Amino acid sequence: MHHKTSNIPNTIGEESIPDDCISNLTVDNIIFAIHEGKLKVLLVKYNRGLATSQWGLIGHWVRKDENLDSAALRVVKSTTGVENLYLDQLGAFGNVDRYPARRIITIVYYSLVRFEETNLVSGDNALECEWFDVNNAPALMFDHADILKSGLDYLRYKVRHEPIGFSLLPEKFTLLELQGIYESILNKSLDKPNFRRKFQKMNLLINCKEKQTNVAHRAATLYRFDINVYEKLREFGFTFEF
Repeated sequence: MHHKTSNIPNTIGEESIPDDCISNLTVDNIIFAIHEGKLKVLLVKYNRGLATSQWGLIGHWVRKDENLDSAALRVVKSTTGVENLYLDQLGAFGNVDRYPARRIITIVYYSLVRFEETNLVSGDNALECEWFDVNNAPALMFDHADILKSGLDYLRYKVRHEPIGFSLLPEKFTLLELQGIYESILNKSLDKPNFRRKFQKMNLLINCKEKQTNVAHRAATLYRFDINVYEKLREFGFTFEF
């Protein structure tokens, strides 16, 4: 994967607040992807301010003329290079002492991106920008460990009630790849026949009538999701117990 730097700031520190931004309001982004069968989160190591040499979530100040969703989307797109992604708001974190120097409130979003589509861009306030296994993340600055835990807990809830896991899959995928997404997020092994039976009951999958190509093992059938059923399930939800 190609890494490069840009002049896009992604630090949170009072010494770098642009004039067009609100001085005590930020967005922080929990960016998830699946890589090598593991659920990964994107973190940066900062190079200035109170966060120097510490790992943290990727955030930025909210501009005065910018909606919150737009601010979060700007940060995720500029950092990952991904255009087609899932983004949702987790909530506000505003404990008085969450930032040591003064009062800063952050609105946290979580997003799902396809790892193979990412082209990471480190802001000029970042020493490094790397993916980490969510179960083996480094110590994080300020309250970011609590934020990450909240985001992971909520993601695990959401995949049981909305089909958002598809945002981590290619357009065409195998049932094994689909199951792997859920196992990675839930951090547990799932019974294959039971998983497939429950998923197919939702009528969400369309058989592409195609097989995998260029694989060493027996080629599996490829599926895609039915966008109409997908939108209905997103709107009305479901309960998917494994």
